[in-house]
Amino acid sequence: MSTYVYGITAATHPSLPEGTGGVGDPPREVRILKEGELAAVVSDAPEGLRPKRRELLAHQNVLSEIGADGCVLPMRFGSVAPDDKAVTSVLAERAEHYAERLGALDGRVEYNIKANHVEEAVLHHVMAENPEIRALAESNRQAGGGTYETKIQLGEMVAAAVKDQEAGDAKALERALEAAADAVSVGPESTGWLANVSFLVKREAADEFLAAVERARGRMPHLEVRVNGPLPPYSFVEPGPAEPAGTAAGGADAGAG
Repeated sequence: MSTYVYGITAATHPSLPEGTGGVGDPPREVRILKEGELAAVVSDAPEGLRPKRRELLAHQNVLSEIGADGCVLPMRFGSVAPDDKAVTSVLAERAEHYAERLGALDGRVEYNIKANHVEEAVLHHVMAENPEIRALAESNRQAGGGTYETKIQLGEMVAAAVKDQEAGDAKALERALEAAADAVSVGPESTGWLANVSFLVKREAADEFLAAVERARGRMPHLEVRVNGPLPPYSFVEPGPAEPAGTAAGGADAGAG
């Protein structure tokens, strides 16, 4: 039977409570596979696993449970290996790498930040910053709305200015927060979000990081900023001893709702 992998820990990591359930219906019992100084948190892999909310939450809950007692390298949802031996073989082959990652991520969590523009607010911002747009808008207003051509011209100018503003705001937000983090990982572009960035933060510095987010919100009121975390550091772990099975919802949104 194939093996579902939740994460990797040190072999000395405290065990999960007996009977802890993972993915599947009924939930598959979670167990620990040890290899040298490393251990993998696994269960039997259910057939036909899909990234439904219940399964995402089950994956996240296992990681939260084991992460409460120390560092865990989280695997993305849907990580499945052919069998237990395949998992322990990769642990042995990449022992040095996983040990380094466990040391680097110990005591740290991930915060994922997504941002987009508040439409009305960013339009006011663009108008205030661009005298050419203001002049054309005023000219159209005085002309009773302007001609078809000048309306199109104004729309194109506004759209271009908003696009430029998106790129600038994404970089400004990242710069505003990176000083409060140990590492930064820029995620894939996401429809509807101008920024999708994950930050690796020491647990004890979480309040400082969140305060930096609030300061950024205050400086850029034309942005809607969404904070997701603390999370296991998904964005700072390379692929593990399994490949995602099917379409998986990985990364910082796994189990995020």
